[in-house]
Formats: sequence, C-alpha cells, structure tokens
Amino acid sequence: MTFRIVVLAKQVPDTRNVGKDAMKADGTVNRAALPAIFNPEDLNALEMALRMKDSIPGAEVVVVSMGPGRAAEIIREAMYRGADRGFLVTDRKFAGSDTLATSYALSLAVKKLEPFHVLIAGRQAIDGDTAQVGPQTAEKLGLPQITYAEELVSIDTQKVIIRRRLERGVETVKAPLPVCITVHGSAPSCRPRNAKLVMKYKHARTTTELQEETRDYTELRHERPWLQITEWSVEDLQAETDKLGLAGSPTKVKKIDNVVLQHKESKVLTAADNDIDWLMKKLISSHIIG
Repeated sequence: MTFRIVVLAKQVPDTRNVGKDAMKADGTVNRAALPAIFNPEDLNALEMALRMKDSIPGAEVVVVSMGPGRAAEIIREAMYRGADRGFLVTDRKFAGSDTLATSYALSLAVKKLEPFHVLIAGRQAIDGDTAQVGPQTAEKLGLPQITYAEELVSIDTQKVIIRRRLERGVETVKAPLPVCITVHGSAPSCRPRNAKLVMKYKHARTTTELQEETRDYTELRHERPWLQITEWSVEDLQAETDKLGLAGSPTKVKKIDNVVLQHKESKVLTAADNDIDWLMKKLISSHIIG
C-alpha cells in the first residue's frame, strides 16, 4: 500500500494589497480585485510533507485545493516543488463557504483519497486567520491532531514525532497514523521549484483549463497521465448542498470597516537619558505599557 500524504492548500488573495474594493457587499472577499498567491503557511506544510516523502521510500504527496478554477495554479506550483498529484475541489455552489462549510467539503474530498496516512495543512490562511479549517476537517474525519507543528522529528509507517511551537516554548509529541497536522509559520520554508519538475508538469491542466486552451493537449495528456489535475464538483463529492456556500455557513459578516493608518507626526529619539525618560512616560500615559 502506498504511503499517502494529503496536503490541503489554498490560493488566497494577497492581503498586503488590500484596497477599498477588497470586500463585496455580502461580506465576502472580492478575490478578483486582489492578486492571488499560495497561502504562506500551506507552503510550510508542503515542505513538511515533502520531508516525510523523503523519509519514506515510495511515499506520495497529493495536494487538494478548494477554490475557483484559477486555484489550479497553486497545485501546479506544488508539483513543481515535489508533489505528485493534485485535485481541485471547485463548483459555484462552494462560493461563500465559511470554515464549517469548507471543512465539510474538504473532508469529503479527503475521504475519496483513502487510505491515507497523513493529512497536513497550514495553521491558518491569511484571508481569514481563523486556524479552524484544518482541525474541523480532522474532526469530521475522526483523526487525532497535532497543531502548531514546527519540525518533523521522525516518521515511519506507524507513527510520527513532531515538535510543536507553543506560546512559551516548544513541545515534542508522538501520534499514531493516520493523523492530521497543522503547520506553524515558523516551520522550515518550502524548497524552491525544481527545474526538471517544472518541465515535467508545466502542461498539467484541469479539464476546464483544457477547454479554454488554444492548443490541443488531449494527445499529450493521454501519453502523460500525470498531467491531469482532477476536478471534483458537488456531485462528485456527493455533498449535501444545504451544508455548502452561504447557506451552509453559520458565520456571517455584519460590518466591515476600512481602516487606513496615517503617519501624522514623528519624533526622533537619541540614546540620551532625557529622551528615554520621555518615551517611557509617553508609553505609560498612553497605557501602551504599565
């Protein structure tokens, strides 16, 4: 049986470039108005998955992403770095899903990949900062969890040992497989693209993408089945539609405030005692400290 590591990855809007059009009237993110990137902590998770693959001969890394058609870009990016296959969970009925609805859909997708040994994801996505999707998916699958993972200590076909990053230190834990692991941003950064893998997977496409291509890649994909990025719809997952999208999302955005930070005044301080004394009094009077 193949040792299978499933990585949950998300394409997210780059929140470093948030403007006035970043949110829609219904409180959801206007993804079309922001550049899309690979969620940073999911890259940390991918690196940990690839290190597991390096440790176990014959292991495979499978990437699952939920999002619109353009999210196939991060599946290809993962393949350029060492992932073996990818699946895109995409359907208009998924639009507007909160963490509960998202974890429901992802749990159904992961079930289709059973048997698997490790489910791994970033701690949180930068477009929500909830850190809920990984643990909620694990609960729906009945998996033990290791959160805030920072370092892979060891892994074999029966167990994994992980070092966790806590608020006031670190903790080393051992868990039986299968297990769900969510990875902290302090974990090692993901390895760069591999030139040979870029050449191997540069024509990997979903069926929807192939329909939009001006060139015919049908024969090429028949000769090279690894170029297939499989798409799963609501029907493919046999999901209950009332648990998806806005209808299946109990979390609702009631109000959005656009906060603009402005630089109004500044003061240059030296190492002189008077300047340090002034700074301490200012911080205490403003209740920043003390």
